Amino acid sequence: MDIQLTAEGPWRFRIERTGAMRVPGVVCAPRELLPAEPHDQALQQVANVATLPGIVRASYAMPDIHWGYGFPIGGVAATDIASGGVVSPGGVGFDISCGVRLLAAGVSRSVLLPRLPDLMDRLDPVVPRGLGRGGLWQPAGRTQLHEVLRGGARYAVERGHGVRRDLERCEDRGAVDDADVTQVGERALERGAGQLGSLGSANHFLEIQTVDAVYDEACARAFELRPGQVYVMIHCGSRGLGHQICADHVRTMDAVMRRHGIEVPDPQLACAPVDSAEGRAYLGAMAAAANYARANRHLLADAARKVFREVTGEGLDLIYDVSHNLAELETHPADGGRRPLCVHRKGATRALPPGHPALPEALRPFGQPVFVPGTMGTASYVMTGVPGNDAFDSCCHGAGRLWSRHRAVREVTVRQLRGELAGAGVAIRPASWRSVAEEAPEAYKDVDAVVRAGEHNGLGRLVARLVPLGVLKG
Repeated sequence: MDIQLTAEGPWRFRIERTGAMRVPGVVCAPRELLPAEPHDQALQQVANVATLPGIVRASYAMPDIHWGYGFPIGGVAATDIASGGVVSPGGVGFDISCGVRLLAAGVSRSVLLPRLPDLMDRLDPVVPRGLGRGGLWQPAGRTQLHEVLRGGARYAVERGHGVRRDLERCEDRGAVDDADVTQVGERALERGAGQLGSLGSANHFLEIQTVDAVYDEACARAFELRPGQVYVMIHCGSRGLGHQICADHVRTMDAVMRRHGIEVPDPQLACAPVDSAEGRAYLGAMAAAANYARANRHLLADAARKVFREVTGEGLDLIYDVSHNLAELETHPADGGRRPLCVHRKGATRALPPGHPALPEALRPFGQPVFVPGTMGTASYVMTGVPGNDAFDSCCHGAGRLWSRHRAVREVTVRQLRGELAGAGVAIRPASWRSVAEEAPEAYKDVDAVVRAGEHNGLGRLVARLVPLGVLKG
């Protein structure tokens, strides 16, 4: 089957699978942000997702849409649990609970700049990064690793990493409560044991930034965002543990779909009813990986906090930490009432509106902070959740790829990239220059256009723009 794309205005498109089955989906993006490379089948994936059992309303794509495993990256869909709705590991991805945390430094850009080279040189050996490398914390055996999987950032704080206030500014207060470590396989545990407290590779980073524009002054004050102040943004997830959990449970669900009477147009959409044994097993393992990811970001932030204090005499205060690869059980309007749904956000951030009870009290009147990183040398944005978000309170999570990594390496030389970053005044400490070339700014969509599309479509509201000063890349 093929897909048909019909414009419903300058910012919205309707997707239909042509042939025997016609199921609508919506892409919230101007045409210039849609995938262009022939290999990118992201729009086909949006249509495929719309065929999942129990799908509610539509299959959505965020403005940063590009191809991913199963769901497109930037894909959002909810299924009705009571009507046999399914959970799909492909709707979460291999990097379970990959997310972003933003911390405020008690120092201005003008004060930091003379010390920036020293700060970057000290952070460089402290922050583990790159494919398969070690981490900051080696759990003492399986028992302690299980505690991390159950307790996430909460357990890290109990062990002396960070402070209690950090947990108030974490999604779910630093841990998902329904983790089931018995559903995490031995190979996943082996991979996770040696990577706790590490960035990983690809587009993961620790970036020193400063605010250069504010769009909503009241919200920016509540989020502690001030022009000229320095911030640290950390982007990473559950490393090899999350990857293995996804792979293991895709195989399990693929083996039982026929028994549940489920057929999908793409084997990468292997799934099972949320209320089935297989569905519950995956949700328990996914929650364990989410807790690992939150502990991972927490340990990296704590290490950066210590280096900042050594270099500047000031620490780092957590503004917020939010994931963008999760399936969450939430209640949303559906069929004239409110129903429990399984909301998949694959490369999409939860964007709760003002007044939501899950938000910290200090942020509740303004909505949830949403972080939209650009790439090296380009801006990142802070947005906030708004009422009336049709995409199940979801927003974009980044710029989104335009080129494959192979094309980026072919078209951007290391010498060219070094010159671009130096010209932009960005200090970089990479794990390898090849990996940095894969993440060149030219390989990504225009993040300014992405966030404008998100705001135009009611996914969130712009609060502030941050620009990079220094980057540690995986």
